[in-house]
Amino acid sequence: MSSSARGWLRKVPVWAWMVLVALALRVAVIPFDTIENLMDAEHVHAWEQGNVARALVAGRGFGSPFVSEQTSAIMPPVYPLIVAGIFEVLGVHTAASIFAVHAFDCLTNALACIPIFLVARRSFGPRVGLWAGWAWAFFPYGIYFAAAWAWSTHLLMLSLVWMLWAAQRMEVSPRLRVWAGFGLLAGFAGLCEPSVLVVAPFLLLLAATRLARAGQRWLAPGLVACVVLAATIAPWLIREAVDFHRFIPMRDSMGLELWMGNNGYDTRFTSDQIHPLHDAAELAAYNRMGELAYMDWKAAQAHAYIAAHRGWYVLMCLRRAVYLWTGYWSFSPAYLAMEPTDPFNVPFQTCLTLLAVAGLVLAWRRAPWEAVRYAGVLFLFPMVYYFSHPEPYHMRTLDPLVVILGCYVVVSWHHLRWGRRR
Repeated sequence: MSSSARGWLRKVPVWAWMVLVALALRVAVIPFDTIENLMDAEHVHAWEQGNVARALVAGRGFGSPFVSEQTSAIMPPVYPLIVAGIFEVLGVHTAASIFAVHAFDCLTNALACIPIFLVARRSFGPRVGLWAGWAWAFFPYGIYFAAAWAWSTHLLMLSLVWMLWAAQRMEVSPRLRVWAGFGLLAGFAGLCEPSVLVVAPFLLLLAATRLARAGQRWLAPGLVACVVLAATIAPWLIREAVDFHRFIPMRDSMGLELWMGNNGYDTRFTSDQIHPLHDAAELAAYNRMGELAYMDWKAAQAHAYIAAHRGWYVLMCLRRAVYLWTGYWSFSPAYLAMEPTDPFNVPFQTCLTLLAVAGLVLAWRRAPWEAVRYAGVLFLFPMVYYFSHPEPYHMRTLDPLVVILGCYVVVSWHHLRWGRRR
């Protein structure tokens, strides 16, 4: 290799190499995906994001994610619009379009190396930043879910890590454009998946508190961030109000989600068998009643069951929390027949959680504000799933924080051990 080529390679930022390696690993796995193969006839009709995208391509607007011609407010708009763009170019549910969707997810997931590197470096130093960026490139969950799970999860995860990066800047800068950028980013993330909006007020409050303690202005920047966030999500809220003649807080499916997790079934963490995509009677009721009436009906059923079985509900909420953080639901034969990889996944997920907790304890001793930021996001984001029902992909949004905290522990332990040897 010539000296000029070596010189050019040295100029390539380390995060660019992280992204390239991460992308190559993820794309290489796509052909081996046999679990969530969306080209399988059994899966195509049940791919909710694809069903909405198909309606968009057909000119019906944001249609139902189920087998229905109804207008819908179940899916937030960003990811179906991206899939619709791919469908428009490569065809609806063609092999090329499905591969392109997975490749987009792989790219989005790989790009998270950049904010992970930046956030970790600012939180805990350059060495942790390097470790975290490279750890994400090789992270098993990142590789598998990016290649296998065509959902808004990856875009949401990328948006959340950039929100953390913006929050770090806001805590030391009252410049309005910095806070406006956070509001825009948070609004975009909310249009990917509204559950992330619970994190935005916490990060805003934390940043405002730090500015106030430093004697800098915080009220005007905070108001700017809130106004920009509201303006970003307003068109979607207006669309829902116009189409459904009711205020809908981003999506209207909470009744169904609550019912799927709270109906007496506990063999698995959710009742997929009663979902309209898998139950003909439920789909018929959805089409007959209309979306809002159906969701109200499901909410009433869930609330009635919870009211009649309060002890069961409390225990189920605890089980859901344990499941999300450890991967453990049950080792019964009936459950393992549905989730055969859990005996391998549970130790891995549990170790990740323990590393993250150790990272929070260590950060509290050395960088308490960082500990508060990470702990707040880790605590707030999954709460809604404790009360409704969890899915394995719900926690993937938080994986970058877990990786950063885990790398902080490993680097600190390595530094301490090396110091003792010297």
